[in-house]
Amino acid sequence: MLYRERLTVPAAWWVLAALLAVSLLAAVGFYLGPVWGIAVAVAAMAVAAGLFWSTAVVIEVDDEELRVGRAVIGRTWISGCAALDVAATDVRGGTGADARAHLVLRPYVPTAVEITLDDPADPVPYWLVSSRRPTRLAAALGPAADAVG
Repeated sequence: MLYRERLTVPAAWWVLAALLAVSLLAAVGFYLGPVWGIAVAVAAMAVAAGLFWSTAVVIEVDDEELRVGRAVIGRTWISGCAALDVAATDVRGGTGADARAHLVLRPYVPTAVEITLDDPADPVPYWLVSSRRPTRLAAALGPAADAVG
């Protein structure tokens, strides 16, 4: 394994989920009683935890392939990559994006890596992948990596 990163929600999202659970505890507990309030609060936290866990993206690079979530591509099809700063990520993930690109962006991760593909049979020109450590991910993908920004 050359590189591994798990993109999870920030701690502030857990705090917001806990505040929602406390609000539900107070509202339902006042109306139906404390047992129902606690049950609804626990259920709300369980739903939030399930959503947060299921939407986490794992990025892995080894000698053979790049895995981003469920998407996999052989490293032989990668012609280059670039670590993007916040401004470049905003442009490439927004108005400067190619409609055919494979985007794996998370709103809570401000930087990304653009991975250029070289597969004539694949209409996808590049992958744009959120990363908290874009320079390290680009370096793990090979000598074609160059840092931007």
